[in-house]
Amino acid sequence: MSHIQDAAQKGAQILCGGTASDLGKQFILPTILDDCTDDMLISCDETFGPVLPIFRFTDEKDVIQRANDTPYGLAAYFYTNDLHRMWRVGEALEYGIVSVNDGIFSTETAPFGGFKQSGIGREGSKYGIEEYLETKYMLVS
Repeated sequence: MSHIQDAAQKGAQILCGGTASDLGKQFILPTILDDCTDDMLISCDETFGPVLPIFRFTDEKDVIQRANDTPYGLAAYFYTNDLHRMWRVGEALEYGIVSVNDGIFSTETAPFGGFKQSGIGREGSKYGIEEYLETKYMLVS
């Protein structure tokens, strides 16, 4: 709620949601915020909740720079029909998980984890076990 309230106070328009659910204070209604800017908490803190901030950008380079301008990097999502853009943007985003054309990326067969301050190591898949193993190199001449 603090991210939603901060955005609204700084000029974002709440298009839907933005309030607590009937289920209790720990639940909020799915929320869409328009006209978000880089000075809002929602642009620089990890937001765990059903909140979609909409930011305007000038070009692909601008949006990648702004998306990466954060100490966090758990997951990023984007939509495109352009296969070249998919690879170019997907590789440029500094996130442990990049989901293209889909909002649900989680599966037990894929590694789960972030970059930067969003985590070290991976859970799930064959890579999840590596955190519990010690690799030894032994050279014999």
